[in-house]
Amino acid sequence: MANLRDIQRRINSVRSTMQITRTMEMVSTAKIRSALERAQQAAPYKEALTRILAQVSGSASAVVGQPLLMSHPEEKRVLFVLVASDRGLAGGFNVIPQREVAARIEELNAKGVECELITCGRKPTEFFKYRGIEPAMSFEGISSEPTVDEADRIASYIMDAYANGSIDRVMLYYHHAKNRVDQVQVVEQVLPVNQEDLKLPTSPRSAKEGMQAIEPATVGEFEFEPSATEVLGYLIPVYIRTIIYHALLDSAAAEHAARRSAMQSATDNAKEVITTLSRTYNRERQGSITTELTEIIAGASALEDN
Repeated sequence: MANLRDIQRRINSVRSTMQITRTMEMVSTAKIRSALERAQQAAPYKEALTRILAQVSGSASAVVGQPLLMSHPEEKRVLFVLVASDRGLAGGFNVIPQREVAARIEELNAKGVECELITCGRKPTEFFKYRGIEPAMSFEGISSEPTVDEADRIASYIMDAYANGSIDRVMLYYHHAKNRVDQVQVVEQVLPVNQEDLKLPTSPRSAKEGMQAIEPATVGEFEFEPSATEVLGYLIPVYIRTIIYHALLDSAAAEHAARRSAMQSATDNAKEVITTLSRTYNRERQGSITTELTEIIAGASALEDN
């Protein structure tokens, strides 16, 4: 009977855990829709800003003198911006980018390149602090509800550091929510701004072609007041802030989707464990009853013989 009690205790324990994972799955499911909508609403603004940059940078003179577009002659220090989660129980959502950034830092350090880190989320902050890496900036408690202020602080820091030469490259790691089920890790170079990725051409004619490649439409010529150089100088910082903020929103949606998938898998596994344990319990109970009946019959037969 002691064995039966152990099995029953384990069934109750797994059932309690299943209730928790089921609740977390339902909470994440309820939050996915609004998080995806926020990320999708921010995407058109980012795309429109990219199209404007493509047009403004049509003049070769506009690109000259823009520090955020110019690569540094030597790479001595690289900054990583890692966007993850405050909480766990989301499968590989935190683990995969953390390990990849850690591997990249180790690889660059082996080449004599110093690395700096900005973490968004309590999990990556704890991960790197445990390994002796203190983030230059860290944000906790707002991974599922990112704010514009968070994006502004990150963007201001990396732009100032790159402009004054203390940072030679900025890499952004986060998860993109393709839909309510799938997430894809994104690795993006933020600084220096990659002109090819942004379709920043070097002539008015190629600017027009670049704009048409982004959106097939008739693109007219523009005159800028003040100059295209000044306009581009205003647009690039806005673009950097938009990239960071969109990554935060996208990561928040991916976090809820990843946690929902992980909790759904945990709930399904718990159901299978309960089914297996219930079968074991019934088999043991049946065997115990059979043994008791056999002993009773044997005892009754012994009494009759006497």
